[in-house]
This record gives sequence, structure tokens and C-alpha cells, in this order.
Amino acid sequence: MALLPLLQWIERTRVGTSIRESSYVFVIIVGLHALALAASVGIVLWFDLRLLGLAMREQRVSEVYRSLAPWMLSGFAVMFATGLLLFWAQAARCYENAYCHTKIPLLLVPAANALIYHLVTERDIAKWDGDAVPPVAARIAGAVSILSWTTIIVLGRQISF
Repeated sequence: MALLPLLQWIERTRVGTSIRESSYVFVIIVGLHALALAASVGIVLWFDLRLLGLAMREQRVSEVYRSLAPWMLSGFAVMFATGLLLFWAQAARCYENAYCHTKIPLLLVPAANALIYHLVTERDIAKWDGDAVPPVAARIAGAVSILSWTTIIVLGRQISF
């Protein structure tokens, strides 16, 4: 089955049509998506700045993560759910949008970055947890996160044009 007919079918389902044609639902979902994005990625930014050694240098990296994680994860859950609903309502339109073609696969970068950080870099956190400037691998994780999320947000904003 070709991708475009599948995306057209997704978009034309009752849910996709209802979201797209509602005077309020689409706008509410966009607003929630933007708020969740600001909350989750904004909070991730604080953690990334700690990984870069640019903020909260007197606090342990693990303490910063532990205090921010519930907020980050809650924001990501709402952002993911609302993003999925927005895609559902405009799946075929995304097929034709170059920004969407770049943004959607790019979402794998911060996911892989976080996975590598938690499975590899964080493995020896006891050695550097209290250091004002974490090791290079942690700083790279912070920089990759900031760069990828910034790019994703810019691309996402361009999709609507």
C-alpha cells in the first residue's frame, strides 16, 4: 500500500475530520501542543544547560534531573498526544510538506540522544555528578538536545505556512 493513500485515509477518518473541521477543537489542540512544547522543551533546556555546565553548577546533575523529570515527562506526554492528533487531522497535507518530511524523522534524534545519555553516559554519573562542568559526553548530549529541539520547533512552525 502506498503511503499517500494511507495518509489520506487517516486524515479522512471521523477523528481526523472532526478535528480539522471543528471551529474550536483544532485551535485548542494547537494551543495545548504549544504549551506542552514550551513546558517540556523549556524544562529540558534547563537540564541541558546543567549538562553543558552553564547553569545550576552547584547542584548535582542527578538532583537537577530528578526534580525536573516529572515535569518534562508530563509535558512530553501532552506534546506527543496533541502532536499525534494534529498529524491525524492533516496527515495527507504533511505528506506534501517538506518541513514535515524533515521534522518527523528528526524527532528520532533527541529520542536517541536521551537513550544514549541514560544508557551510556549516565552509567558512570557517580564519578562526575557533582562536577561544575560534566564530561564531554554529557556536554555533547546537552548540545545535541538543544540543537535538535530548536530545529524541530522551527520546522514545526514552518509546517503551518
